[in-house]
Amino acid sequence: MSATKAKAAIAAETAASTMESAADVSAKSFEKSISAVRDGIEKATKGLETSQAKLKEGVEKAMKTSEEILTFSQGNVEAFMKASQIYVAGFQDISKHVAASSKASIEDTVAFSKSLMGVKSVKEAMDLQAGFARSSLEKAVSESNKFADVSVKLAEKAMAPLTARMSLAAETFGKAQ
Repeated sequence: MSATKAKAAIAAETAASTMESAADVSAKSFEKSISAVRDGIEKATKGLETSQAKLKEGVEKAMKTSEEILTFSQGNVEAFMKASQIYVAGFQDISKHVAASSKASIEDTVAFSKSLMGVKSVKEAMDLQAGFARSSLEKAVSESNKFADVSVKLAEKAMAPLTARMSLAAETFGKAQ
């Protein structure tokens, strides 16, 4: 029996050694698993933090852009209002000029009519009519040129604030691209 006991002791020792080796391998595997889980959690946390930072940066950039657009739009409204004021004031001046010109034309026509009533011959009437027609045509051409010049200047003045805003928009939003 001693040989059997010796074999049993060897078998028990081998089994204990195998169990100890299996326990070591299991412990090492468990530690590796825990370490892998910790690394995964750490990487996920870092990824989440990075995503949150990028999201926050994107939201801040969107807010800043919205504020810039709002401010720029307010400038556009102000430029439009200024252009409208310039146009209205200029149009009033043109209207006054047209009214004065019309009044002068009516006065000239009344004076011509009075002088026409005092003629003594058809030839004198024809000469008077020709002179009046020539004078009226010259005044009409002169007034038309003045009106065209004033209208062009008014359009340029009224468009200046809008043109400035367009230039600013091209400069501002051209840089953004």
